[in-house]
Amino acid sequence: MWARVKLKVDWSDIVYTTISGMRGGDVDVLQRDLETFWSPKGDAIACFSVRSGFDLLLQAMMADGRLNEGDAVLFSALNVKQMVRAVERLGLVPVPVELDLDDMRPRMDAAVRAANGRAKVFVVAHLFGARFDLQPVSDFAKEQGILLIEDCAQAYDGIYRGSPLADVAMFSFGPIKTKTCLGGGILTVNDESLLATMRRIQAGYPVQADKAHVKRALTFGVLKIATSRIVFGTVATVCRWLGRDYDTAMSNAVRDVAKQKTPKQLRMRCSPALLKLMRRRLSQDVTAELAERTRQGKLLRDLLKDYAVLPAGAAKYHDYWVFPAIVENPTEVIQALRLKGFDACDLPRSEAIAPPEGREDLRAHIAESMLMNLVVVPCYPGMSDGTLRRQAEIFRSVARPMVLPTPAIAAE
Repeated sequence: MWARVKLKVDWSDIVYTTISGMRGGDVDVLQRDLETFWSPKGDAIACFSVRSGFDLLLQAMMADGRLNEGDAVLFSALNVKQMVRAVERLGLVPVPVELDLDDMRPRMDAAVRAANGRAKVFVVAHLFGARFDLQPVSDFAKEQGILLIEDCAQAYDGIYRGSPLADVAMFSFGPIKTKTCLGGGILTVNDESLLATMRRIQAGYPVQADKAHVKRALTFGVLKIATSRIVFGTVATVCRWLGRDYDTAMSNAVRDVAKQKTPKQLRMRCSPALLKLMRRRLSQDVTAELAERTRQGKLLRDLLKDYAVLPAGAAKYHDYWVFPAIVENPTEVIQALRLKGFDACDLPRSEAIAPPEGREDLRAHIAESMLMNLVVVPCYPGMSDGTLRRQAEIFRSVARPMVLPTPAIAAE
């Protein structure tokens, strides 16, 4: 069975982490070296994860009086659950901004309605490996006096360092990200005072033990074996025989390697082992792999475009970090593909952000419909063109195209 995504860590990186974890190192020196490598301007800060960095940023803004309890944080209407929880834990109010399916940018008419005089932050996410022009969002943020955060967790291609139009850019190097480091994140912050406050707060965090990151690397080595085609197919078959949901079991195994749901779990500094792996991995060239992934994504796009709505299908830049498709019958499509050896899935860790109480007019109907009917199918280097064509034939034989609400209808 072809796994839904490929764990992009190499065996050499797992060995490197295991060895470097035994040698330790000076956290401050390693962190400064990594941050300078990422941005010689001195505006970068390395964090335990993107969620950790986002939480740190919000804390700093509250410490500096730039944010107060009850203030609104605008989000592109689709994001991972724990980013939204980070806002709620601090007494802030997450507010969704409806999306344009063509390139997954936030709609500016929806942003104007959502701001409502209380918004202080706008988190705009590039989704699925696509990127859009930030100029309209930047113009809106400046007019409103809102801090603009560019969430590049799904958009980092090994080269992109964020738009100069954003006040903050966030990058993730989790297990399935391009140039994964099995954890870690980097934020660039163009406000020196805000960055200084972030550094001061982070300096009080405990440092992750090297052995914890080594354990994570070894665990993902096991998962790398478990998600290989032959082994993964065997696991799925055994789970079906036992009447168990292999999807839940595998997803939980990945998530439970490094839980980051509570402030205590989030508020940590990177271990020396993690910092060294980040420095190593971020120096590596992935141009050829990225070009192949993009080519495959375009091939599959052309095979499925008449059978599904393809989010971000019109984006000028799209490297197909994952391949999403929207259909009327997602469960049937997922089941049909799995029976034929393709581990299609939905997005269990993401959510369409609910509107604040009393603001039903801000409900993101398009984002909600999209998430309810989304199918993510395998598409990555290692799969042949013939394999992708076979997957497309199965998809087309089952899928019923989805008609999503138009922006005008959704806003009513």
